[in-house]
Amino acid sequence: MVRFADIDSLGHVNNVRFFDYLEDARLGMLHIDPYKAGDAPFKSLVVARHEIDYRRPLGFRAEPVRVETWVTELRPVRFTLEYEIRDDHEVFVTATSVLVAYDVERAAPRRLTEEEIVYLRRFQVAG
Repeated sequence: MVRFADIDSLGHVNNVRFFDYLEDARLGMLHIDPYKAGDAPFKSLVVARHEIDYRRPLGFRAEPVRVETWVTELRPVRFTLEYEIRDDHEVFVTATSVLVAYDVERAAPRRLTEEEIVYLRRFQVAG
């Protein structure tokens, strides 16, 4: 849902708030959905890069928007997510995030586990 607090002085969703929408989608995909399915959620991922393109202004509205998310690149240590923030008729934002598996104790990148790779492949499309 677009919240009233998301709207800036120009009457549309502030650009920074779109990153919150992307984060909510990532958390759902990588933590909440696996947990609900009885699988282990992803741990220790860091965002290495975000890229966002604003296609159309998104104003306050009663209808929710969707954040469609898929994997376009999968490597041993990192993967790329692409997103569209949209409704049934319009795309408001397209975005890309590069996430790196991270070992907190070593303070260094780690390899994705086999379980993580299998899970991510379910969402992979050609990039």
